[in-house]
Amino acid sequence: MKPDLFEAPDYYNIDDLLTEEHKLIRDAARDWVKRDVSPIIEEAAQNAEFPKSIIPGLAEIGAFGPYIPEEYGGAGLDQISYGLIMQEIERGDSGVRSTASVQSSLVMYPIWKYGNEEQRKKYLPKLATGEWMGSFGLTEPDHGSNPGGMVTNFKDKGDHYLLNGAKLWISNSPFCDVAVVWAKNEEGRIHGLVVERGMEGFSTPETHNKWSLRASATGELIFQDVKVPKENLLPNKSGLGAPLGCLDSARYGISWGTIGAAMDCYDTALRYAKERVQFGKPIAGFQLQQKKLAEMITEITKAQLLALRLGQLKNEGKATSAQISMAKRNNVDMALKIAREARQILGGMGITGEYSIMRHMMNLESVITYEGTHDIHLLITGLDITGENAFK
Repeated sequence: MKPDLFEAPDYYNIDDLLTEEHKLIRDAARDWVKRDVSPIIEEAAQNAEFPKSIIPGLAEIGAFGPYIPEEYGGAGLDQISYGLIMQEIERGDSGVRSTASVQSSLVMYPIWKYGNEEQRKKYLPKLATGEWMGSFGLTEPDHGSNPGGMVTNFKDKGDHYLLNGAKLWISNSPFCDVAVVWAKNEEGRIHGLVVERGMEGFSTPETHNKWSLRASATGELIFQDVKVPKENLLPNKSGLGAPLGCLDSARYGISWGTIGAAMDCYDTALRYAKERVQFGKPIAGFQLQQKKLAEMITEITKAQLLALRLGQLKNEGKATSAQISMAKRNNVDMALKIAREARQILGGMGITGEYSIMRHMMNLESVITYEGTHDIHLLITGLDITGENAFK
C-alpha cells in the first residue's frame, strides 16, 4: 500500500474563514483517515467488504451525529463541522462517508427531531458510539424518485402495529441494529417507525455484485407481518416532509463530502503529473495536462465556497431545501468530472488499485444518483426559480 501523502488544496485561503475549532475537528478526521482508512480501503473495495473495524474510529472523530446535542451522546457541533468531517471521510471513501451520513442524518436526525424524549434517550447514545448501527428505509423497488408512492404500510392492531413491505438500496442494512422506516398508515399518511433487529418477520438481505460503493454494505429491508410496538412510532412529524427533512441533512453532508473525493483525485493527479516524465519532461509541463489541473482546482474552489456559504445558512436556520439541492447536484457532478479527468492524467495507472481515482469514480456514480438523482435536483431548482412544477 502506497503511503497516504494527501495534501488538501486551499487555493482561496478558505481556512482563514474557519474557526480554530473547525480546523481541529477537520484535522482530527483527516489524520484518522490517513491512519485507519487509507491503508485498508483498497483491499476492502476489491473484496466488496465494509470494514466494520473502523466503526469505533468513526464514533471517536464525531462522525455519528456530530450536531446532536451532547445530552444524547452527540458532539453538539455546528453544521460546518459536520460538513468538514464528511469531507475528510469521503476523501478516504464515499462508502465510508455513506455509512456515517446514514447514521447521522437519516437515523439519528429523525429520532432527535421527530422522536420523543424516551426514544431519544433509548437510541441516540448507542448510535453515537457506534454500539448500534442504523439504516433508513424510504426507497422501494418501484418508488425511488417518487417516494410518496410507497406501498410499505402498517395497520393498527390495538397493542401494536403490523408492518408489511420492502425497501431497496439501503446503506448499512445488512448489519443494522435499528432501521428508521417510512410507511403509510391506514389513512395513507406517512409515518416513521423504528424497527429493531430481531423483530420477527424483519430481514435485511445484502445486495451483491455492485461496481460502486464496494466498501459499503448495501441491502434491503423486508417486513413480513412485523409487529412493531406502538412506542416505536416517531410522534412529532408525519407526511412526506418528515423523510425529506432527513434527506436535506444528508444531501448537505454529501455537498461537503464529494469535495473530499475531488480533492483526493486532484491531489493524486497533480502529484503524478509532476513525477511522470514523457518526452523528456514531467507531463505537468504540457499544456493539456495543465488545463485539466487548472480546471480541477477552479471547480474545487467554487464548490468549497458553495458548501461553506450553505453551512453558514444552515447554522443560521436559513438554508432552503432548494439551496441544498443545488449544492448537492453541483458538487457531486464536479467531483465525478474531476475523477474522470484525473484518471486520464494517470493513463493506464489510473485504473489500478494502486491509486484511489478509479474507486472514487465508481463510487461517485452512485452518489450522483442517491439522495435525489442529478436530474431531480435540477428540477427542484427549476421549480424554485419558476414556480412551475415539472414533476407532474
